[in-house]
Amino acid sequence: MKFGGSSVANAERIRHVASIIQAYASEKPVVVLSAMGDTTDHLLEAAELAVKGTVDIAKVEKLHYDTAQELAIDVPSIRALLEELHTLLTGISMLRELTKRTRDYLVSFGERMSVRMMAAYLETLDVPARFYDAWDIGMVSDSNYMSAELLPEVWERIPAALSSYKEGKDTAIPVVTGFIAKDKNGIITTLGRGGSDLSATMIGAAMHVDEIQTWKDVDGIMTTDPRVVKEAFPVPEVTYEEAQELAMFGAQVLHPRSMIPCRKSGTPVRVKNSYNIKSPGTIIVEQHSGARPPVTAITSVKNITLIDIQSSGMFGAAGFLAHIFNQFLKWNICIDVIATSEVSVSLTVSGKTDLSGVIPDIARVAEVQTKKDKAIVTIICDASHSSRILAAAFTALAEQGINVQMISQGASKVNISFIVDSAEADTTVQVLHKVLFR
Repeated sequence: MKFGGSSVANAERIRHVASIIQAYASEKPVVVLSAMGDTTDHLLEAAELAVKGTVDIAKVEKLHYDTAQELAIDVPSIRALLEELHTLLTGISMLRELTKRTRDYLVSFGERMSVRMMAAYLETLDVPARFYDAWDIGMVSDSNYMSAELLPEVWERIPAALSSYKEGKDTAIPVVTGFIAKDKNGIITTLGRGGSDLSATMIGAAMHVDEIQTWKDVDGIMTTDPRVVKEAFPVPEVTYEEAQELAMFGAQVLHPRSMIPCRKSGTPVRVKNSYNIKSPGTIIVEQHSGARPPVTAITSVKNITLIDIQSSGMFGAAGFLAHIFNQFLKWNICIDVIATSEVSVSLTVSGKTDLSGVIPDIARVAEVQTKKDKAIVTIICDASHSSRILAAAFTALAEQGINVQMISQGASKVNISFIVDSAEADTTVQVLHKVLFR
């Protein structure tokens, strides 16, 4: 059972999450937590101040001490961690330097305090619980600080560490830190984007649990963002592949890399609503249990830059695309959506991407145009119905005067993406949702 930072943001939310854990206690859950609320941001703010010579942990201290007081618990281990944090920031203020390795050590305090708070509160409810830092249960990673990858041995280490709980010899519910690990030298690392989701799916997959639950504030994965389309409704079932595509194209589901362990083990993942426990949520599985729906969901990403590249001078020449993509590799730029012909390629990158290096490099062999303020609108669907889906989509968009500037069908055959102006993204989603989920 994985709960994000907003789920454990304060005493009220911790009480609520504890009641959910209590309701599932008979099913022997393993709980994975993120840091409380904005703690990670506050830790990074404290680091910035420390680099300038000031040590200040007031925000972090106040949140955790106030929460413990409201929950009527005494957590000496949190006091000890806050003292350790103060010592670390003092060291940073003296060196006036923050390395990636030190940054990982710094942000780990959020998750470590969170699990101690929850375990202590569960004990007051007569729910046996024990906190674990991730490395206590075998989460070992490489040394790529700020974006570490878990090593293969975690598959054996995790079940070995939790075997007594699984076998019933130990009744204390494990409450484990998400997002962090240690490398083989015993140095704390963080797992990068989607790290807490990855922690949860890795533990669940290695333990061969019945299901992995990630708890959010909506009734599962929705047909689209309910803030954009109020008629959006929960999708009962999606595949791992569809969930990965949804996450890649803007939906707040699980990070795509967190799907890897559960896909390997075949462990289902359920997205649940922490405000509506009785809702079945959305289950993520390898294959649809019944007939595959033609359209599963619609999602969008704004602030995209469209890059059009054309080179008649390389007509018929081998290596045109290789040359183009090598330039993006050189400048470490990720590409989202691509459409190609023999002498031209259109592609999208995040609008935040610095293109000052790659554009001049490409311009040596091709004409390049960049168009900002675009959006990717993606239909997650069964591409074997693409003709019918596209016909309905284009007819509806034409009626609204929305011009599609590029189209791409993913190689996975589960998505079709359109590029439109950012200002038209919400309208595009609304029009498509109305016609495709009529």
